[in-house]
Amino acid sequence: MWEAEYSVASAEETQALAARIGAQLQSGDLIVLTGELGAGKTTFTQGLGEGLGVRPGIISPTFVLVRVHPSLGDGPDLVHVDAYRLESAGEIDDIDLENTMDSAVTVVEWGRDRVEHLAESRLDITLVRDTGADLAAGGVEAAVEACGSGAETAAEAGGSPAVVLDFDEPDDAEDRQIRITAYGPRWACVNPF
Repeated sequence: MWEAEYSVASAEETQALAARIGAQLQSGDLIVLTGELGAGKTTFTQGLGEGLGVRPGIISPTFVLVRVHPSLGDGPDLVHVDAYRLESAGEIDDIDLENTMDSAVTVVEWGRDRVEHLAESRLDITLVRDTGADLAAGGVEAAVEACGSGAETAAEAGGSPAVVLDFDEPDDAEDRQIRITAYGPRWACVNPF
């Protein structure tokens, strides 16, 4: 096992790092992506696809659960999975990823604690937004402190405390930390990217 951490300042830098990783991937590799909404999991997968040489146009598989992106050359296909709505390893098994594990690179967003049984080795990659992540760690109090003392929370107004998530326009120029942990014999002798 090894760990590495990278700082990126844009979607382009995220994709460039992922492309370097993608260029080293091979059939049977499992990548588990973790991060809050808007952290850049699909952006990262787009970079992996570029490095693998698969057909461009990678989008989130949120509503279909699984998308297969065919290789444009001799390399493996990319199987892109969104496990957000899947609650167990059994539900992962129901979508039959075992049929493509040996012949493709499998990337699973929201897969932590759901897909580790699929392969002996894996890369566990966590994307953390510098903004959002700090607020989420501190809860409502941190959000109020970050917004200034004049901000009134829903709880102060007599309502329920709520977490505010901005889905309108992600800040692609926002710094992110990308933490990679490699597990298993496949990655034992591979240097971090």
